[in-house]
Amino acid sequence: MTFSHDVQFSLGIVVDLVNTAPESSGQELLPDVDSLRAFVADHKISDVNTLTQTDALNVRALRPKLREVFLAEHTSDAAALVNDLLAAARLCPRLTDHDGYDWHIHYFAPGAALAEHLLTDGGMALAFVVVAGEQERLRVCAAPDCGRVLVDFSRNRSKRYCDSRTCGNRLHVAAYRERRRAAS
Repeated sequence: MTFSHDVQFSLGIVVDLVNTAPESSGQELLPDVDSLRAFVADHKISDVNTLTQTDALNVRALRPKLREVFLAEHTSDAAALVNDLLAAARLCPRLTDHDGYDWHIHYFAPGAALAEHLLTDGGMALAFVVVAGEQERLRVCAAPDCGRVLVDFSRNRSKRYCDSRTCGNRLHVAAYRERRRAAS
């Protein structure tokens, strides 16, 4: 599976955005405009105007819609969800080569609000995943106490945990201890 740099970049933003919601992380990670500004800066999201409380509210409202795509059991369900997302978007595809990146496509209209920007670029990235027949790479972490989402970019589709150092390691250690306890 090979996706272009801009699709992978947008998918990373979608994952991180969804994972800021309380149902993913256990707490609200975008409670105010300052945290939204930090998210934009950390993710190097381009063409963002001045952010307001309305932007924060609209971005938080977008997260559950994006999360639904990761929860879809069938490709047809994921396709319908992506279509619903994109139906609400004002698409304006254009080529750009900003900030040292080679030519790539932005799908949001110039001057779009942040939520619309994230909806269009993220929605199109999710659409590329579905069109490539790779919808099963969109998952929720397999750790029973974790609600974070992930995109499995591994060759053999084996990524199960949002972070192998935390969720994966914790479950592997617990399984090891259980085997040791059963053996003694």
